[in-house]
Amino acid sequence: MITLGIETATQVVSVALGGDDGVLGVVEIMQGRRHAEILTPAIEFVCRQARIAVTDIAAIGVDIGPGLFTGMRVGIASAKAMAQALDVALVGISSLDLVAFPLRHTSKVIASVIDARKGEVFYAFYLPSPGGVQRVSEPRAGSIDDFNADVMARGQDVLAVGDGAHRYRDEFDKGTEVADLAHPSAATLVHLARARALRSDVVASDRTSAGLDDVHPLYLRAPDAQINWTTR
Repeated sequence: MITLGIETATQVVSVALGGDDGVLGVVEIMQGRRHAEILTPAIEFVCRQARIAVTDIAAIGVDIGPGLFTGMRVGIASAKAMAQALDVALVGISSLDLVAFPLRHTSKVIASVIDARKGEVFYAFYLPSPGGVQRVSEPRAGSIDDFNADVMARGQDVLAVGDGAHRYRDEFDKGTEVADLAHPSAATLVHLARARALRSDVVASDRTSAGLDDVHPLYLRAPDAQINWTTR
């Protein structure tokens, strides 16, 4: 099953293709907030380099956030349009899950921390589990003090990952280590989305409608425009 991964929830636009032999190609571009301009050429490029026709894609995975409001909407809208046009399964996976998964072999509690701007972060906690990670807290938005308080309440050493962890590492309490990984990758997205699509019981003719209805942005906080309007 050829799977396309689209990740646009953070500063990095990441696109990947995967198949039975694993990841076939990955493109990652960081050029500010130009997600809408970059995404389609990136998809075309990775398909061309992997020698995969767009019509060969059988499933699409997309990062549903939390993260950059506009970036999420660009990725999800593009993924839904492609899934509908190709009549293939669409799988949405959280950016918090994506950055936690590569740390599945650690013995520590994993904290996915995505920069939410305005001095806040989006975060959730995970524990390693057979074949992956298990989320043990609901995703939330909060200040660094909120995050530190939640870490202290757990009473365990924590391995933090994500661009929020990198940005605020000097404000974390002792006992919170920061991993090198800063951004979710479409390569991880392809791996997780493909596995979920293969496990799905929906028949081919129902895949598109089911996937489109189930995939929504995970905001956790109102858009800046709405916050600014309310403040005014």
